[in-house]
Amino acid sequence: MGTPQPPTAPVDRERLARLLGGSDLAWLVDRVRRRMARDEPLTGLVTLAAPTAAQRAAAERLLGRAPGAGRSLSLRLDAVDAVLRRSGASPDGLAAAVTALTGPVTRLTDVREQEEKAWREAYVPLDALIRTSRPDLADWADRLRCDGLVRRLARTPHAAKRLLGDTAEALRRLPADPAISLSAFAATALGDAHALDDGTPLATLVLSGARAMTGFPDGGGAEWRREAWASAGLLKDALSSTVLTLGLRGTPALDWAAEAGEPAVLTLRQLTRTPPRTAPDPVHVCENPAVLATAADTLGASCPPLVCLQGQPSAAALTLLRHLHNHGTALRYHGDFDWGGLRIATALLHRVPWRPWRYTAADYRAATATVPLAPPLTGTPATAAWDPDLRPALTEFGVRIEEEVLLDDLLADLAR
Repeated sequence: MGTPQPPTAPVDRERLARLLGGSDLAWLVDRVRRRMARDEPLTGLVTLAAPTAAQRAAAERLLGRAPGAGRSLSLRLDAVDAVLRRSGASPDGLAAAVTALTGPVTRLTDVREQEEKAWREAYVPLDALIRTSRPDLADWADRLRCDGLVRRLARTPHAAKRLLGDTAEALRRLPADPAISLSAFAATALGDAHALDDGTPLATLVLSGARAMTGFPDGGGAEWRREAWASAGLLKDALSSTVLTLGLRGTPALDWAAEAGEPAVLTLRQLTRTPPRTAPDPVHVCENPAVLATAADTLGASCPPLVCLQGQPSAAALTLLRHLHNHGTALRYHGDFDWGGLRIATALLHRVPWRPWRYTAADYRAATATVPLAPPLTGTPATAAWDPDLRPALTEFGVRIEEEVLLDDLLADLAR
């Protein structure tokens, strides 16, 4: 496809080899081939910088005269074409001569057209998925075509078609219900338990599609990926991600713990397989385990539902709180009054709505009056979307107020 028409007159290969086929004129033949590939006219000058004496001599034999003095060597293609026609070496001229010496020349426009066609065909598995079972992913697939991610991951159309075929096969089976471990799903759907390991091109695309499917927000980091997979029913390290609760009911294990006034540790696996059947209102949420432990010691079985993040919200904590929110529970949050505490609260707010529980600028100012020896505030300031006055208040007073020193107030709220 796209090659010049064969010559209508025979080429004198022996004479052509003597005139144009030597190694000292290979640079000229290469320049002509590139012009032919780009559909450029074979006219005008071509120049070789710093030619050797042998290259100058070859040009002189070709033209029958010295090509000129100077540091570079310039040849006029029209003159070369005329010599080849006149000598009978190539009656159809320069293009026919180069084709005879080096073989057919493929036009770059044809190469690009073939490549674009191959890239279009690479998306056929994704098109079939959308057409047959997942029309909700059409917008995501369109974005995938436009943002260049597949080309960066796969590099070639052939690799992309295989990659998108595996992506479509995985997405066709999601969301998984009941939930299943990520490795077990990969083994069943793709024949390789490690196919969806972090960092693989396939994991990147499948997670992107799964998030489009479930509406999971943007983010980053190991915890975010764990939660994003869990949103589609795929459990990544489902036993190490946990959340602490007290007074929460809705499963036999939770009911027993609530009756006994004992804290319960819920894993991500439990929460994705058997989440609580009830949604109490409200549910209080704290940052530090000391608050929940003291509530268990003080209030026991009479403590209302309390959830503890234990620092940054884990995938298990986010799964539980999102489940409660989606079933009508109002969440009330309290954390440390410092920059790290504000960042934890903000991370939670980005994922699930909550209202402050003694966690406003007014509460901070009141606390500073009762904690005269509070440690100084350190670190990089953070904002508080739930109360824009909280950051200026922390900056003004410049002290940390941890949850543990406010236990009496927090427990009084829970006791009510």
